[in-house]
Amino acid sequence: MVPEYFLIIGMMLVVVAGPSIVIGMLGHAVIKALARNPSAASKIFLGMMVMLVFVIALSLVAMLIIFQLFGTK
Repeated sequence: MVPEYFLIIGMMLVVVAGPSIVIGMLGHAVIKALARNPSAASKIFLGMMVMLVFVIALSLVAMLIIFQLFGTK
């Protein structure tokens, strides 16, 4: 029973830490892109929003899969 909890905690850590790292890297890339070309802010913003939506959706799907696998006993 206890090793299963460690497995769930580890998987949740990956599901939370993975998108967090991607969002941080995306923010860094956006800041660098805006520093190079401030006039392209609207295009950069649109691309950033699309990427954020995909990252968050992937994280939610992964969380739902974990809950489905380990939720029922």
